[in-house]
Amino acid sequence: MTSVFQSNRPITIVGGGDVGPEDLSLALSIAPTCVAADGGSIVALAAGIELEAVIGDFDSLNASVLAQVPVERQHHISEQNSTDFDKCLRNVETPVVVGVGFLGGRVDHQMAAMHTLVVRADRPCVLLGPHEVVFHCPAQMELPTRAGDIVSLFPMSEVTGTSVGLEWPIDGLALAPGQRVGTSNCATGAIALTMAGPGMLCILPRRMLKDVTQLLASLPDHVKWPARAG
Repeated sequence: MTSVFQSNRPITIVGGGDVGPEDLSLALSIAPTCVAADGGSIVALAAGIELEAVIGDFDSLNASVLAQVPVERQHHISEQNSTDFDKCLRNVETPVVVGVGFLGGRVDHQMAAMHTLVVRADRPCVLLGPHEVVFHCPAQMELPTRAGDIVSLFPMSEVTGTSVGLEWPIDGLALAPGQRVGTSNCATGAIALTMAGPGMLCILPRRMLKDVTQLLASLPDHVKWPARAG
């Protein structure tokens, strides 16, 4: 797959959903290169942020918005089988993406964004929400959570794994949608998780954004998930 935008720095992708007053500044302090997913360009431009690229089907944009973005930075993808977030994530090459404007707002949009995290398992990305961050668990990870932090694990397919630092360990459990999930677990301190396969979403407190971003940006190859066939 040929990407339409490459950066050796983390990228913030802005969506057209709910964006809190501090979301953009927080994301850009960690991932300073900004790309918009279609209508997210309206949000970013209104905040005075320069866009390195706009990617999507452009169904949310009018000529006055597009006129503010150089033509060579506009990447129109007309197919309607994927969301604008998916179009963005699969078409940027970067160590890690911070997604803003994809959590909060419409539930169907949030579910689609979390589905994309799993579909594009080879593209490290963390979504920033009003209270939490969401990301796809790599094969192994360690994070400096604190005792009492909520750690929710939500399977998008059947996944098994092991845990250190959770009040209710996941060792020996088969987690799967429609069967058993791992929400509302609690850290007893720093956590270490291993996953036998892809498909597990992790939901952590919002203050973990920087730690999660650094984790995903520095994953060794042997704990990354490969791109899905097709």
